[in-house]
Amino acid sequence: MTIEHVADTVSNAAATPEREQPYGALGLKDDEYAQIREILGRRPTSGELAMYSVMWSEHCSYKSSKNYLRRFGEKVTDEMKERLMVGMGQNAGVVDVGEGWAVTFKVESHNHPSYIEPFQGAATGVGGIVRDIISMGARPVAVMDQLRFGAIDHPDTARVVHGVVSGISAYGNCLGLPNIGGETVFDSVYQANPLVNALAVGVMRHEDIRLANATGPGNKVVLFGARTGGDGIGGASILASDSFSDGGPTKRPAVQVGDPFAEKVLIECCLELYAGELVEAIQDLGAAGISCATSELAANGGSGMNVELTNVLLRDPSLTAEEILMSESQERMMAIVTPEKLDAFLAVVDKWDVETSVLGEVTGDGRLVITWDGETIVDVDPSTVAVDGPVYDRPVAYPTWIDTLQADSAAKLSRVTKPAEAASQFEALVKSPNLADTSWITNQYDYFVLGNTALSFPDDAGMIRVDEESGLGFAIATDANGRYCQLDPHAGAQLALAEAYRNVAVTGAVPTAVTDCLNFGSPENPEVMWQFSQAVDGLSDACQALGVPVTGGNVSFYNQTGDTPIHPTPVVGVLGIIDDVSRRIPSGWQDQGENIYLLGTTADELDGSAWADVVHDHLGGLPPKVDLEGEKRLAGLLQAARDEWLISSAHDLSEGGLALALAEGVMRFGVGARVWLNEVMQRDGVDLTAALFAESTGRVIVTVPREEDVKFRGLCEGRNYPVLRIGVTDTEPTFEIQDVFSYSAAELREMSTSTLPAHFGATVSEPV
Repeated sequence: MTIEHVADTVSNAAATPEREQPYGALGLKDDEYAQIREILGRRPTSGELAMYSVMWSEHCSYKSSKNYLRRFGEKVTDEMKERLMVGMGQNAGVVDVGEGWAVTFKVESHNHPSYIEPFQGAATGVGGIVRDIISMGARPVAVMDQLRFGAIDHPDTARVVHGVVSGISAYGNCLGLPNIGGETVFDSVYQANPLVNALAVGVMRHEDIRLANATGPGNKVVLFGARTGGDGIGGASILASDSFSDGGPTKRPAVQVGDPFAEKVLIECCLELYAGELVEAIQDLGAAGISCATSELAANGGSGMNVELTNVLLRDPSLTAEEILMSESQERMMAIVTPEKLDAFLAVVDKWDVETSVLGEVTGDGRLVITWDGETIVDVDPSTVAVDGPVYDRPVAYPTWIDTLQADSAAKLSRVTKPAEAASQFEALVKSPNLADTSWITNQYDYFVLGNTALSFPDDAGMIRVDEESGLGFAIATDANGRYCQLDPHAGAQLALAEAYRNVAVTGAVPTAVTDCLNFGSPENPEVMWQFSQAVDGLSDACQALGVPVTGGNVSFYNQTGDTPIHPTPVVGVLGIIDDVSRRIPSGWQDQGENIYLLGTTADELDGSAWADVVHDHLGGLPPKVDLEGEKRLAGLLQAARDEWLISSAHDLSEGGLALALAEGVMRFGVGARVWLNEVMQRDGVDLTAALFAESTGRVIVTVPREEDVKFRGLCEGRNYPVLRIGVTDTEPTFEIQDVFSYSAAELREMSTSTLPAHFGATVSEPV
């Protein structure tokens, strides 16, 4: 069935300058609409208005954050560029990991859709970030997720949790990609605005890198993958389809609908196209759909493009031209193909039963021209759409409330005075939603599909083997702490980076590069922009200090309920290189009779801690201090210890402090530990509460075989890093802190694993 549509043409737009247009309903401001008219020298057509509105949206244009994000590039040194093959500006960053191999990785948000429709919002978040990886020329090899939900006991939280986790597992498992790590946090500040950040990582040979640059006049513009439907229209802006046509469909779903099996076929199809060198450039269709793909390809290549929109294959024939431009239907890619390779290209996509349509060709005139049934409905300079949009210096204001918050230190809170109190508080932390075992969630994911997973949940970082022959691999970890960032966004962003960096280092990998997803409230709130500015400054300075460049990422604004923003939540992912995954270091000990050492020193740093939150329901003060130079020395120490086979396990200390890290070490393999804290308290001048629960940075617990004890101590002394023997791994499966408390490994597991099932239902089956 064919439905006739009458589209607003360029000639009609030039002849009817007085026609009122619904630019406000599309999210454009008065001055932005005026700027579009000035650029075009006329009023925009409906298609052009739709294109500009979505491409100039916060999600696509970064108009409120672009000035700040430049700081990442400004602080990249030549040394940091050594392994950086593709940086910010492309679909994902690419890092040289050695032996001719490259790894591409990126994290992005799908927050708002995951609240409206949790299953599809989360599923298509995974699908979208995986297509970014495909578009770089890589085979996707793993995914991770960073989740933040509302209060665990709120009536609506279960709806969001069940939907999001099911969406992630359904899409990722069907793609056959291992989910190797992530975070799960519950906090009432995210109640009506959960954060669903998805990370994907892919592997390729150096020569296989692809960029999204359309060049070569006469080259064909080809759309392939799923057909275009009405789902996702307005996902990147507040586009309302019925603003364009009174008779057009209304209330189209703003959340995309994913088909992981179609994406799996698309992955294999793309990889065969790359192997045959049949594409010159490629771009996935995500936010803003065809509008984004055509304008970005043309702008990046400094070229032009002619496209006939009626050639787009539709699954809904009622779509208007504007809706086709805006549709965010999933599992679609756009390729630039030379005419002489077009038949070979079509043969490959036909082999994979992937539907394909040739939309037009690349031109050399610098114009993006889109026609509908032969009539021109878009005629723009693609750079004005995709590159040179509005850039705002939003007002920035120091928060009126932050001094009071920072002055409200946890120092006033009551401390442990008796062993029974220590035990009670320890149990509360082990059972708390943010520290409890997350296997109810993670067991719904496949960790080991593809056969290259070296580390996964619950280790500190995920690890994937890249090359079977040499054992070359990478480790990756993500971290963020919204409570720290609420207290001090500059320090909080640095703490997120330091923790992810340390989590990679404890596996034996060398931290190498960074991706980030910066989740904040409204940029129209000057106090939020202050938080954002502080976080970007903190993160960029810390990346420079640690020598790890930001390769790309995402900014997500407008995360708030009413006028109340979420805590600033900059999620930081760190990727590290390991020359042989067989030499990885697990996070828990497996042998009895080994010495347990604490690396680093403990300070009375309980502000913003899990102890303050869980035991006292308190948030105030200043977060722990971060020593970036110390973090670098610690990472080097761990790598040297790995190289000399001196340590058998390593686990970083973060939320919950030493007590939780030790408990996790016991639970990891069920091997016990006897620990004493008197020397920690004496050396560092802290009381029992701080010794147990302080969250001072730069600390790691390691186990050392007794025969390597002297060498290990000598290594620490030679590198001038604080080290203290605090216990031994035990023949009994018991966790004992002498003169304080004692629990069996079974008791710990029961406490830790019972929390999430108690709120969300019976424990799911064991991982595949």
